[in-house]
Parts: sequence; structure tokens; C-alpha cells
Amino acid sequence: MASISFQVNGNPRTVDVSPDTPLLWVLRDTLQLTGSKYGCGISQCGACTVHVDGDPTRSCVTPVSAIAGKSITTIEGLSLDRNHPIQQAWIAEQVPQCGYCQSGQIMTAAALLARTPKPTDADIDQALSGNICRCGTYQRMRKAIHRAAGQLTTNALPTDAVPLAASAKGGAQ
Repeated sequence: MASISFQVNGNPRTVDVSPDTPLLWVLRDTLQLTGSKYGCGISQCGACTVHVDGDPTRSCVTPVSAIAGKSITTIEGLSLDRNHPIQQAWIAEQVPQCGYCQSGQIMTAAALLARTPKPTDADIDQALSGNICRCGTYQRMRKAIHRAAGQLTTNALPTDAVPLAASAKGGAQ
């Protein structure tokens, strides 16, 4: 066991786990942040995508030791009340069917918009190419990303997570 410290959704956290434990299991089992899903365990589907220092990262294959001292944003930390432009667009365009892949898709889309505020279809397709949607809602995802991009101003997307209230899931230790 090792004591590993990092930020999750704007809150400092320290966990005592084996250093090779995948970040996904630390988030889900230790911190009770269950929005990130287990899909494949081999970094192929994207259901487990979170942001590590702003970059989309597959948490199922990322050892927790690799994120020591870094800032993690999960779907729970993207916004407190689902008001992030990509979440609003996802709802407006009725993107989800089964919903299993959606947290990973949304986190990937949010990272895309943070670095490319007005993405082309090719940008969107490239960004989402590593995320699998078994329901095939890719056209709606693309439309939602364009909708969110249209709602953004040049600096509307924060690069850091909104801290969760201490009473929220995963809040204070």
C-alpha cells in the first residue's frame, strides 16, 4: 500500500492503495465516484475517460501512482448541475440511448472543446474515434458538439474542475 495524493474535481484527496491500482477503481471503489464506467479494461472503448491535468485519459489502464500530484476531473466534476455546454447540448440533442458510454464521450468532447472551440466534423470524428458507442449515436454526438461550440465564447470553458460541495458524492474526505 502507498499513500497517494492528488486533486479530484477540485478537492485534495489522499488514498492508501496499491500503486498499480487502476485509477478507475480508485475513483469508483475508494472515492465512490461511479460516473466513469468500466467497459473493456484495455483502453479500447473510452467509457472510463477522465481528465488528468485537462487531458482525456483512460482511467482503466492508468495506475494511480501515475497521477500523484495531478488534477483529475471526472464526469461528476465537469459541472455541479449539468450546466456545462456539452452536457446541455447532449440533453438537447437527445444523444444517449443506453447511456453507458456517455460519461466517457462527454469527457472526451469537453476536452476537445477546451482545445478546439470551433471543431470541424473531422476534428470531432478524430477526437471521438477512440470511444465506442454500441448504440451508434455518433451523428447526434457530432451535432451536440457543434451545438455546444456555438454556445461558447472564446474563454467560456474552464480548464479546471468545479469543486464539489463537501456534502456531494466524493466531496470532503
